[in-house]
Amino acid sequence: MNATELRDKTPDQLREQLVALKKEAFNLRFQQATGQLESTARMRSVRRDVARVKTILNQKAAAAAQTEA
Repeated sequence: MNATELRDKTPDQLREQLVALKKEAFNLRFQQATGQLESTARMRSVRRDVARVKTILNQKAAAAAQTEA
């Protein structure tokens, strides 16, 4: 997923995406701890996706605050 796709989503959709990504990150950590993780690169991409979603949410919140002031 890239930032342009995320910018098209509403804040509610982004929050849902964030929850799903955090669940996936938890599952990946659990798999790593039990030795079942096959793709360690997936952990990195999920972490970066979480950061991307949080960044877009913060940008949208800042833009909304700007328009109110």
